[in-house]
Amino acid sequence: IALVPWTDPRLAGEGSYFAVLDTLGVPNAKAIIDFVVLTSVTSCLNSSLYTASRMVYSLSRRGDAPACAQVTSRSGTPVVAVLLSTGAAFLAVIANYLVPAKVFGFLMASSGAIALLVYLVIAISQLRLRKRLTAQGKTLSYRMWLFPWLTWAVILFISGVLVLMLLRPDHRLEVVSTMVLAVLVVCSGLLVTRRRARALAVGGVGQGA
Repeated sequence: IALVPWTDPRLAGEGSYFAVLDTLGVPNAKAIIDFVVLTSVTSCLNSSLYTASRMVYSLSRRGDAPACAQVTSRSGTPVVAVLLSTGAAFLAVIANYLVPAKVFGFLMASSGAIALLVYLVIAISQLRLRKRLTAQGKTLSYRMWLFPWLTWAVILFISGVLVLMLLRPDHRLEVVSTMVLAVLVVCSGLLVTRRRARALAVGGVGQGA
């Protein structure tokens, strides 16, 4: 703001970084910004691929993902999980190419309120799990101050924000997309849990016989 006026027309078309470098007389400013952006996006993709593949590997170890994702190389890299995550990324790119803007818009909208939903679930889980631990007579080594009132305050605040977003037309798509995605994840988890319980029951009957 100190270098480039906020009314500068270059900000909308070229971006703030380019406008600043161009104002300072830096040669090839656009090429420099493009290189920095490309490097940043590549770094983001690399970290996302690492996170996604390790999550798939962890889910596979718990029986919530295909067993083949547990295969690792000699160095311990979950090769199949990395390939599955890379394949999912390619499918997203192809879908975005075939249906421009719609796939990207849905992904952006579905991730808009996901952080709020995650923290809401964490707060509710804290209430349930701490109550269960207390009922079992276990002593917590690290106790949260102002519990449970602060946890309830967080739940009410996040719920209020989600309701306000749902009432606003410019944020309604974010909440609806996030809820649809959450329902799909919950349904998938319930199906996997039911299938696992059925397999254990069949195994127990077989061992008893």
